[in-house]
Amino acid sequence: MMFNLPVFWQFVVLMVAGWINQKQQNVIEYLKEENRVLREQLDGKRIRFTDKQRRRLAEKAKRLKRSVLNELTPIVTPDTLLRWYRRLIAEKYDYSCRRNKVGRPRIGQYIRQLVIAFAKKNRTWGYGKIQGALKNLGYEISTSSIANILDEAGIEPASERGGALSWSQFLKSHWDSLAAADFFTVEVYHRFQLIRYSVLFVIDLSIRKIEVLGIAPDPDGQWMKQIARNLVDGIDGFLIGKRYLIHDRDPLFTYDFREILKSAGVDCLRLPTKSPNLNAYAERFVRSIKYECLNNFIFFSEKQLRHVICEYVEYYNRERNHQGIGNELIEPV
Repeated sequence: MMFNLPVFWQFVVLMVAGWINQKQQNVIEYLKEENRVLREQLDGKRIRFTDKQRRRLAEKAKRLKRSVLNELTPIVTPDTLLRWYRRLIAEKYDYSCRRNKVGRPRIGQYIRQLVIAFAKKNRTWGYGKIQGALKNLGYEISTSSIANILDEAGIEPASERGGALSWSQFLKSHWDSLAAADFFTVEVYHRFQLIRYSVLFVIDLSIRKIEVLGIAPDPDGQWMKQIARNLVDGIDGFLIGKRYLIHDRDPLFTYDFREILKSAGVDCLRLPTKSPNLNAYAERFVRSIKYECLNNFIFFSEKQLRHVICEYVEYYNRERNHQGIGNELIEPV
């Protein structure tokens, strides 16, 4: 039996076209049903469209006939879609893009950033003080404009901003006078047993500089008293020029330790219990030294432990870039 090839191929094309048409019809049916469900969910509520959404719908609707739009059950009526399209055509020829802008020009972004910075860093400054500070820099701006800028940025007026001092605000206002201390432990394998060594360090929060104060297997009160004397030594004490030392409630931070610091003008700020996030910079250093250094070693002596920690601290202070201070070095060599 011989087939007529042209007829055969026509039959194949018709079958494929019918299959594609059926698939498209199924997609259309699904979208129509989805539109019905969405309209039922809205339950008569009016949908708010942006100008961009109206343009997109109008451009797509123009390619279809009114009868097709009616069959699709769109979320807006065909008359609305066509009205949007006519408006789109009208906007093309009304030369609105060439018209001069009315009203005052918008305040520059740099001045807006200054206003927000003044308000955030000075909790008690009202609109008048911010206006005066800007005038000193050569910028004339009204108090109502300052109020609008702060309102857009979600910043309360001075009467509401000047409430109780938060912990983060305290840190920022005393940054240069703050230091923090903390312990971390390291296991040393010595004579067929593990000995836990405690490492006490202090961090200058303003520049992130670290100093290891001591390493001991069994620190006690006398050891901590000597550490306190070293911290406030008049020649090379780490806390020279500092006003506050932040530490947790570890029993090793004894009353005698705090009194020695207090006699030198350094107040100890004890953190609430179970609040490591309030000493986050010290905790971050512990994570860094363990992840980058200590977890890669097996220690067999105190001498080895001291050498490795001292080498890392030297690297940390002189060669390691810190994102918290603009990706800079603490003490460039």
